[in-house]
Amino acid sequence: MKLCRELFLTFAKIGLFTFGGGYAMISVIENSCVEEKKWITHEEMMDITVIAESTPGPIAINCATFVGCRQAGIPGALAATLGIIFPSFVILYVISKFFEGFLEWKMVSSAFRGIKIAVGILILDAGIRMARKMQKKPLPCAILALSFAAMLAVNIFSLPITSVVLLVAAGAASLALSAGRGGRGK
Repeated sequence: MKLCRELFLTFAKIGLFTFGGGYAMISVIENSCVEEKKWITHEEMMDITVIAESTPGPIAINCATFVGCRQAGIPGALAATLGIIFPSFVILYVISKFFEGFLEWKMVSSAFRGIKIAVGILILDAGIRMARKMQKKPLPCAILALSFAAMLAVNIFSLPITSVVLLVAAGAASLALSAGRGGRGK
């Protein structure tokens, strides 16, 4: 029960103090779960991130659920998941009660401008950390570079291609190249 409480409080803190959604939370989750609590390894965090991105649902919730399950089974998964969801639910509930005038407040609109910048930095930090820990083999590096170039082109030219399409294409390319090499994974 103590571990479930700790999972809930850890993920509630992440959910309360991290703005910008799942991608912005990845580096905070990694810091809390890998470096501070040592619940999982860096390699497991990378695997969790890839799986959480590939499965339905928000990435941060999927990460929390996995870490909770890993530490305390189903009760841990529930505690971690509720912990990361609860602060957002409460904040959105309160905002919805006062939404009419909420965004018109100068202080609130200024805060949101600052939060946008911080979210971008958190997402960039998560990407850089994952790239540093990535295997430095030619295939992963090539897929990383091509995926980055494709995503940049999609954003610059406003192409109607989603990140899911790019994710599936990268996975298919990796599988095809790996199968073509006889599964040696070079």
